[in-house]
Amino acid sequence: MSKGNTWETELLQLVFNNTDAALIGDATGLRGSSTAGSLYVSLHTGDPGEAGNQTTSECAYGSYARVAVARSGAGWTVSSNTVTNAALIQFPQCSSGSETATHFAIGTASTSTGKILYKGALSASLAISSGIQPQFGAGELDGSED
Repeated sequence: MSKGNTWETELLQLVFNNTDAALIGDATGLRGSSTAGSLYVSLHTGDPGEAGNQTTSECAYGSYARVAVARSGAGWTVSSNTVTNAALIQFPQCSSGSETATHFAIGTASTSTGKILYKGALSASLAISSGIQPQFGAGELDGSED
């Protein structure tokens, strides 16, 4: 069973923009949160898999931390069944260690084992070492519902 195109877009808008999805259940539909909050982008050295959490294969270079991105149009752009980051996502600069990031995930927690909502491969591997600050310009991290 697959989702309809309209529902794919509404689901992404609910998750990423905190926008209500009308006509699901009663007249008010599925409602966004009273406080939108943020989603947390993480970097990974391998695919965290569908059974993984935000710590699975997560980068651990010196000064690394997940990046909070607002659940709003300022944080994410939803168009059709696709979502992309609406603004620069900038991770802390590496202060020690080195590793190669190959994947990213979007999850629910700023630290610890939060759940992964969406994940994907980076368009190119990213070598991280001392002095390197991983960053992704608007539209560089994307995903879709299908």
